[in-house]
Amino acid sequence: MLSIKRVATVVSNYQEDASESLGCGRNCLGHCCLPVSKLPLYTFKKGVKDSTEAGIEISSEGQPPAAFLNNLLLGQWEDRMSRGLFRYDVTLCETKIIPGNYGFIAQLNEGRHMKKRPTEFQVDRVLQPFDENKFNFTKIGQEEVLFRFEQSKDNNAQYFPVSPVTADSSSSNVVAINVSPIEYGHVLLIPHVLECLPQRIDHGSFLLALHMAKEAADPFFRVGYNSLGAFATINHLHFQAYYLMTPFPVEKAPTQRIIRRGKLTNCGVMISKLLNYPVQGFVFEGGNSLQDLSDAVANSCIFLQNNNIPFNVLISDCGGRIFLFPQCFAEKQALGEVRQELLETLVNPAVWEISGHMVLKRREDYENASEEYALRLLAEVSLSEERFQEVKDYVLEAAGLNMMEEINERNEEDFNNPPTPRATPTLA
Repeated sequence: MLSIKRVATVVSNYQEDASESLGCGRNCLGHCCLPVSKLPLYTFKKGVKDSTEAGIEISSEGQPPAAFLNNLLLGQWEDRMSRGLFRYDVTLCETKIIPGNYGFIAQLNEGRHMKKRPTEFQVDRVLQPFDENKFNFTKIGQEEVLFRFEQSKDNNAQYFPVSPVTADSSSSNVVAINVSPIEYGHVLLIPHVLECLPQRIDHGSFLLALHMAKEAADPFFRVGYNSLGAFATINHLHFQAYYLMTPFPVEKAPTQRIIRRGKLTNCGVMISKLLNYPVQGFVFEGGNSLQDLSDAVANSCIFLQNNNIPFNVLISDCGGRIFLFPQCFAEKQALGEVRQELLETLVNPAVWEISGHMVLKRREDYENASEEYALRLLAEVSLSEERFQEVKDYVLEAAGLNMMEEINERNEEDFNNPPTPRATPTLA
């Protein structure tokens, strides 16, 4: 059960006496300001046998109550909207389901193209050193921060409306708004913000992202990751997350289980590959603990980034199902192999587009959006069958498996009959 620690007077970091000078005076997330700040703190419980099942407490009526983290995140996000901190009102963006077998989702988001920060690094290298002279998250204002997100020290989930950033927590994990949002509740999870980590997966940060998905306890809240070369635009370690009240097409795709004898068979992690989907990818699920699942995916991601293979990750089902997509769109683009009509749409196929949420920049593309267009775009993202098979062997080896055989997990007839989510989706 989550408890709220109340204080005598709840004063936010932004309402303190202006005469009190803290840090550099810009109220940023840098070393100058964060260690002397007070920010809301959410602590999550981590048990020894931390299951991959979402920790939702069921009421006597048999329905899961609204998760506290959900209400906290959305309440704080809407507060920042009322303050005018976003570059545009994403709730006014038009959205529709594209007719066809896959159910791709199209959104018209003209503001994101015009007002999003430009990419400031090379796109042909997945691993690049952090550069403090380029934009990074230590430069954002604390008004963009919703709360810190840390593991509980007493193994209880708690929320502190005001909490000093003490010396032993000065490298905080923060959840902040994405000022150029794609959807409602679009936020960033920035692990160890003061350590200025480049955009690369490590075991601890990936596990943190899974904990966030699990704590949200909402099947419509997904967490995503883009590597450099796969359309991450900021070289400062971060994950993205938002709410979309309908299944992503990739979540409905049939899969084929990959069975190997090795370490993962002992920890319960299952790996499958996508079938009948325009982008080749892996699906990880199960595990005796969240740590087991996290380590299997993180090991695979670390192999990809160490071998300069761009990739995207979608964390679905409250952290219980993870999609991993090696991709090559930027490589093809650099070689002049992507068709011009696709480049003219200005769509960068990152994790959300690959998963089936097409964020379109021009009205003409939105009005003419078709399943054929989405399939053409995603075909340019996917590795060839030969290259994917080669990558698959190395990914599974990184995950600690050998002696492969494959069986169908969900057949293609299931594609248009996905499991019913716990909530009723509504989409205009």
